[in-house]
Amino acid sequence: MAAGPDALEAVRVHALGKQGSVTALLKSLGKMTPDERQVQGPRIHGLREAVNAAIGARKEKLEAALLADKLASETLDMTLPVDMPAAGTVHPVSQVMDELAEIFADLGFAVATGPEIEDDWHNFTALNIPDTHPARAMHDTFYFPAKESGEQKMLLRTHTSPVQIRTMMQSEPPIRIIAPGRTYRSDSDATHTPMFHQVEGLVIDKGITLGHLKWTLETFLKAFFERDDVVLRLRPSYFPFTEPSAEVDVGFSVEKGKRVIGGSQGWMEVLGSGMVHPKVIAACGLDPDEWQGFAFGCGIDRLAMLKYGMDDLRAFFDGDLRWLRHYGFSALDVPTLSGGVGA
Repeated sequence: MAAGPDALEAVRVHALGKQGSVTALLKSLGKMTPDERQVQGPRIHGLREAVNAAIGARKEKLEAALLADKLASETLDMTLPVDMPAAGTVHPVSQVMDELAEIFADLGFAVATGPEIEDDWHNFTALNIPDTHPARAMHDTFYFPAKESGEQKMLLRTHTSPVQIRTMMQSEPPIRIIAPGRTYRSDSDATHTPMFHQVEGLVIDKGITLGHLKWTLETFLKAFFERDDVVLRLRPSYFPFTEPSAEVDVGFSVEKGKRVIGGSQGWMEVLGSGMVHPKVIAACGLDPDEWQGFAFGCGIDRLAMLKYGMDDLRAFFDGDLRWLRHYGFSALDVPTLSGGVGA
């Protein structure tokens, strides 16, 4: 019995090779008489099949034995350190969203979401945005083609404000929510992208004043930038959905040639805000004489850039692994107010 693959191959060649013994018997059939061939032919062919079958069976056993020996010799010591590939990182935008949720949860706000494909009424009309407002123009908004005449226009939402409308229509006041999510506008340069991330806040209650808005924003920005020297100023502005409206500027200092939030060497606009317009409250089925509120909004990508020192917004969407390794966060860096939201 062949002890290994090489010995088995030698047996096969000796029996079935060109000069093999079984092959010689097959060749002898040509010299036999018809009667002899009729008797010897089946015997010789049967012998060849039996030899083939025996060699095949032995080959399977030898291969199985070799595989078993190989598996037995290739054991792994699970106690040894493993050379792991580079771990994935949490994108700065995702990290900042978690930070925002943590901060506002401490202030009693819930997180609300809504569809990214919106209708014209929720995105514009209910927010007191006139038909002639530039924001409705095709060069600012991604519209879907109408399927039939008279159908309400569908679009990619240009802000997360429709979530405020849907929340006011579906929930009973008092309301305290933030609405983070993706938004879309036809714009692209170093500080703008066609798709970006925005967070908006909404409070609806009785007796709400501009003072509540300022305190909320001041508390939020101090917690987010993790500095006590954050100072704000509110500049009168105009937004169709708030009255009065205010741009929110935050003080900054210059450190190593870069602007850093905190101090008062200069002012930088970071937020838009205001008291919810009575027409918006009424459009959602609430009585503006009974309920008041404030709203605010800002870009999450811009907040990440200001806090973590990125210079170009386009890099957020390039998917460059080197950039993600440099600016990304470990999955264990869970924002907490006790440990610091940016820990």
